[in-house]
Amino acid sequence: MRTHYCGVLRKDHIDQRVELCGWVHRRRDHGGVIFLDLRDHRGLVQVVFNPDTVDAFEIADDVRSEYVVQIEGRVRARLDGATNPDLATGEIEVLGDSIKILNRSRTIPFPLNEYSQPGEDIRLRYRYVDLRRPEMQSKLRLRSRVSSFIRRFLEAEDFVDVETPTLTKATPEGARDYIVPSRTQQGRFFALPQSPQLFKQMLMMAGMDRYYQIARCYRDEDLRHDRQPEFTQIDIEASFVEPSDVMSITERMLEGLFRETLGIELGRFPVLTYAQAMDRYGSDKPDLRNPLELIDVDEIVKDCEFAIFRTPANDPEGRVAAINVPGAIEALSRKQLDDLVDYVQAHGAKGLAYVKVNDLESGMEGLQSPILKFLDQKTIFQILEKVEAQRGDIVFFGADRSEIVNDSLGRFRNHVADLVGIERAGFKPCWVVEWPMFEKDGNGLSPAHHPFTQPACDIEKLREKPAEQLAHAYDIVVNGYELGGGSIRIHDPEMQNAVFDVLEMGQEASAKFGFLLEALELGCPPHGGIALGLDRLIMIMIGTDSIRDVVAFPKTQSAACLLTSAPSEVDRLQLRELGLQTR
Repeated sequence: MRTHYCGVLRKDHIDQRVELCGWVHRRRDHGGVIFLDLRDHRGLVQVVFNPDTVDAFEIADDVRSEYVVQIEGRVRARLDGATNPDLATGEIEVLGDSIKILNRSRTIPFPLNEYSQPGEDIRLRYRYVDLRRPEMQSKLRLRSRVSSFIRRFLEAEDFVDVETPTLTKATPEGARDYIVPSRTQQGRFFALPQSPQLFKQMLMMAGMDRYYQIARCYRDEDLRHDRQPEFTQIDIEASFVEPSDVMSITERMLEGLFRETLGIELGRFPVLTYAQAMDRYGSDKPDLRNPLELIDVDEIVKDCEFAIFRTPANDPEGRVAAINVPGAIEALSRKQLDDLVDYVQAHGAKGLAYVKVNDLESGMEGLQSPILKFLDQKTIFQILEKVEAQRGDIVFFGADRSEIVNDSLGRFRNHVADLVGIERAGFKPCWVVEWPMFEKDGNGLSPAHHPFTQPACDIEKLREKPAEQLAHAYDIVVNGYELGGGSIRIHDPEMQNAVFDVLEMGQEASAKFGFLLEALELGCPPHGGIALGLDRLIMIMIGTDSIRDVVAFPKTQSAACLLTSAPSEVDRLQLRELGLQTR
């Protein structure tokens, strides 16, 4: 039906006869001459119809935006002064002599131009229209190129693509499962996989050695801007590897990917321990583009009279930390300072103390803060020296239990950087390693990653002091987003049983993971891997802050599909076949 795509026509095609198909992006009638901007997935081209081609002119006069048409004509150069340097096809146009309407369109729900900003609900309801926009097409095509590169890279590294089941058994991945009732075994349920974790470990036990999959996963959890209930992950597993092997493969894959698709060199991947990340950035997924850091001042204030500082400074589980924000006096208004107090309180902090540094050389007279009356000059200036404060800076403080200080100041760090105009451009990856094996969960413990992660200790130490042990786990972080996480897996059945015991799983371990324990006893190699979120990777690469921008048909924050009205009710007959009833 066509000889060329609209967006590929150039001066080299002048005098060639072409057949084009696409959507009418815009129609203009200028003094009896009709101009149609014809659009397909490769771009736009201007088509001109003169009155002397009577039949074609009449049809062109009838078409409207988003009609689907087929056009024949001759490529010619645009007249001097009529070229469009902003358009790839802006030096030429097509003189049309034939046009066929393939499908008409009623008025679309929102215009497809750069000035239109439709609400997200209407965009998702008419997603197939939204996806006609060039920027949306570009995002999905980048996603396709990324997937293609990853497959080529991993297969060149001797990884084998293996599909794993999507009807499986519930696994402890930290979120609720989507469950699927069985018709043939009524009263029993499948679970949609939160990840292919156990199956990829089984593949290592099967001797596959190197596996990968671009896998569909499902988690029934509360949604945020960077999460969807169904998502895609780049899943990698290999036998006889150490953390450095998996990290090296991942780095080389990302370096090549950014180089090929964006023309960007990622540079080095610094490695931070979990403890360092929390101490310096208050977050296990730090944005290294932001130079602001949390600085401990516990030792300086532990003997001061200010109880708000002294108490947490002397508490083993407490912390007093400061962030120096250069130039903040001029950059932040009084209202913004008040709003910052509200901001940290919304994230668990009781308040936000700060000291304005108007003039260091004037001593205490050059400082401004409500807390100065509680701190002596020596203490204040020791703090200012440690955080390297200069004239015009504001030093902010957090004082409470460590997790509250870390969470509130960790978020505050990025928020205030945006307020004062600290540029966060480009891409800054890093690794976070040496994670805690477990985290507190009420009166017990839960796995910080998952219960199949290899502890960095022997069984005796694990059983004796489990809360103090670290794991052979590693996360890759880019621009403040956790892009992926991985670990070396447990390959010894005795160690796996010890982890289950620490988690007090009892009979649940055998019921849920008996097949795994049996497999570990039948010659399991040391192995490990990593999983990276493909949706989140694309989101980071294009610089959007919503994962819904890079998924073809995303769900809303209530996990609904506005296009298809899913989830929906099912009829009683279908429920009866499944042995179910609703209430």
